[in-house]
Amino acid sequence: MEAGMIYELRRPKNLVPGKKYPALFVMHGIGSNEHNMFSLVDGLEEYFYIFSVRGHLTQGSGFAYFTIQGYGKPHREVFDEGIDKLANFIDFASENYSIDSNQIYLLGFSQGAIVSMTMSLILGNKIKGVVALSGYIPQFVKKEYNINPGNHLSVFVSHGEYDQVLPYEWGNENVDYYTKLGIPVTYKSYPEGHTVSENNLQDFQTWILNDLQR
Repeated sequence: MEAGMIYELRRPKNLVPGKKYPALFVMHGIGSNEHNMFSLVDGLEEYFYIFSVRGHLTQGSGFAYFTIQGYGKPHREVFDEGIDKLANFIDFASENYSIDSNQIYLLGFSQGAIVSMTMSLILGNKIKGVVALSGYIPQFVKKEYNINPGNHLSVFVSHGEYDQVLPYEWGNENVDYYTKLGIPVTYKSYPEGHTVSENNLQDFQTWILNDLQR
């Protein structure tokens, strides 16, 4: 099975032969790349295989996982293709690295948060946890996708109160949607714009390490 996507990998320190480790798949924002996300997960490689995955579409000087036709409205066919590629990449990584299939996490910022939340809703028990930083769930995902979040998913959602790119209210909508599905959600807001503050970073890293013990 081919990877199908370009990625950068950080392995756990002091790997023990034959031992399986949790995996964290990291998705960047539009126009960014796989290298720019590692500052958010610095230190977590002690516990995880970390796969930072580049979007397959060129976007300016960077990359993207999908294109948009309007405010909060991805192009459906392009979005579907991006989700398929990312889901297949998770399967590739699971087959080719010593990953504990019961401890797979997704982390994304902005567009990366959008695809992370979408995959958490359709991949069943493959996904244990999601960190969604400043994103939204497209309406067609909620209405037309086969929603199957499994039975052990938990979610960390954060959003800037002064987000000038994706409205703060969209963060609240994410929480409401997961809550109605019976999925436990930790929600944090910060007096920031469309960015990840130091407090936000500390909060989600603490959350994900605590969730590993669940």
